[in-house]
Amino acid sequence: MDEPALIRSAQRGDLDAFNRLVLAYQDMLYNTAYRVLGDQELAADATQEAFLSAFRKIKSHRGGSFRAWLLRIVTNACYDELRRKKRRPTTPLEPLTDDDEIMENPRWLADPAASPEEQVETAELERAIQDCIQALPPEFRAVVVLTDVQGLDYKEAAAALRKPLGTIKSRLARARLRLRECLQASWELLPAAFRLEEGQSA
Repeated sequence: MDEPALIRSAQRGDLDAFNRLVLAYQDMLYNTAYRVLGDQELAADATQEAFLSAFRKIKSHRGGSFRAWLLRIVTNACYDELRRKKRRPTTPLEPLTDDDEIMENPRWLADPAASPEEQVETAELERAIQDCIQALPPEFRAVVVLTDVQGLDYKEAAAALRKPLGTIKSRLARARLRLRECLQASWELLPAAFRLEEGQSA
């Protein structure tokens, strides 16, 4: 996909070009909205609103990361949903190591054909993590989702959230610390197969 060419065409009013961009990014935007909002219907609404907003504003895109530009729009749509619904969302997230780093290749993502017992354990683990995420303020949740889930670097996340780079780093560090403390407090409730042994690294 020649993204710059599609963007230029969409800016000239080419709906087919914009639809191709939608197809390329719709899963990413929906996943982001779902992780922030924790509700499928709200996430679908926020994603639809984000693409409508992106179509109206696409002429204002002046280069830079198109992905970060779209993520800023969908994040703002999620904030709007949160303000309307007055609710605190949840989102699954990978557990942290003793060094406050995200664990690579978390076990519950390993095999979609897991046994029923493994699926139960997976669900229990995800619920425990969701409980911890639920305690995060929305601004912490947003930066964690954009960086640790969607893979944006600090500069892209700063651009997406329109916050200074230092603010992004500070929020991410504080969010990871809160998540780690919460997970440690509830770790004994998790299935034994998913517990980290003391001192284990990713």
